[in-house]
Amino acid sequence: MVAVPDATDAGEAITDRMASHGHEQVVFVADAASDLRAVIAIHSTALGPALGGIRFWRYPSEAHAVADVLRLSEAMTLKAAAAGLHQGGGKAVVLVDDPDLPRSVELLHALGRAVHELGGRYLAAEDVGATTRDMDVIDEVTPWVTGVSPERGGSGDPSPVTAVGVVSAMRATLRELDGSPDLDGRVVAVQGTGHVGSRLAALLTDAGARVVVADLNHERACKVANTVGTAVVDHQAILEEECDVLAPCALGPVFTDETVRSLRCRAICGAANNQLADDTIDDILHSKRILYAPDFVANAGGIINIAEEFEGYSRERALARVETIEVVMTRVFELARERGLPPGRAAVALARDRIEREGAGRRWQPGDPTAWTAGAPLRTLRPGVDRADLPETRAPEVSAQ
Repeated sequence: MVAVPDATDAGEAITDRMASHGHEQVVFVADAASDLRAVIAIHSTALGPALGGIRFWRYPSEAHAVADVLRLSEAMTLKAAAAGLHQGGGKAVVLVDDPDLPRSVELLHALGRAVHELGGRYLAAEDVGATTRDMDVIDEVTPWVTGVSPERGGSGDPSPVTAVGVVSAMRATLRELDGSPDLDGRVVAVQGTGHVGSRLAALLTDAGARVVVADLNHERACKVANTVGTAVVDHQAILEEECDVLAPCALGPVFTDETVRSLRCRAICGAANNQLADDTIDDILHSKRILYAPDFVANAGGIINIAEEFEGYSRERALARVETIEVVMTRVFELARERGLPPGRAAVALARDRIEREGAGRRWQPGDPTAWTAGAPLRTLRPGVDRADLPETRAPEVSAQ
């Protein structure tokens, strides 16, 4: 299921939306030579530079793209804060006609230059439609990009680690439901079999869960099912599948006033961003006694993995850190009970409490130190990497449009 964000209300100024949600900066980027059209949003740098992925997507309009980047960047702030990271939240969206078509070097370099001009206030990463190769090409013109290949000192594709984090969150969810985190024999419905969803299905199957998958691309779902040994249902039926846990791993918002009526799951825990159409869905799920594991806590494995690049990347250290998502999710459920809140609102409160406690009134500027630079100005993201010796990486010479 692919949902399109609501367009910005024509009667509401973008700066009014920014002010009401606490956004610091929005940058519109255009390059006629490469046909680049993009928007970069920095929501908050109170806890450090804003980290967030680059999304290549076909939007119905520029207004839809702006609405998406504003919402996604705010979610990244909450995600980093709840995960205990010393980053803020940002996002970039690139308007393309076909997200699956490889991007040209010219377009990626133009985008990289726009990121570079922000001086480290926005740290780019991989998101929907983006690849590690895209990150490598952008890395040719700016150091302010993460998720590059291991040959360039990076962590590569974050999807496998993100899936590990979702499993950790699911264990906390099952413990909250039944007192045990054991996945053996549980029924899990995975919506979306892309990079994260396919890996999640494999991990759950290995843990003994009974898994059913669906994807808008039915052929892709069948391929994953054949590989990992799961069942397949139609993508329109997956939300009505009777299961212990429904795991949304496509694009949000998945849950609306209409879709929640037909849910037959006991809990929701998945990798998709912005799963709820609005905050009222959190209340509705709570009233229906469906346990919601807040998405920005469950899917934080990707940015936790990326943050390990800043001190010299170690996959072992990243995986160990991602396992703590189970602890964070458990704390969210505890806070929800303590404050009498649905879990989504409790997770937001947890994140905002930390931002207010550690970052109130702060705004990171280029050249400032960070939590990992021992008081020195931030000059590079990957210590020990000599950029002069980096391999040249080129994307296919095709138009992104």
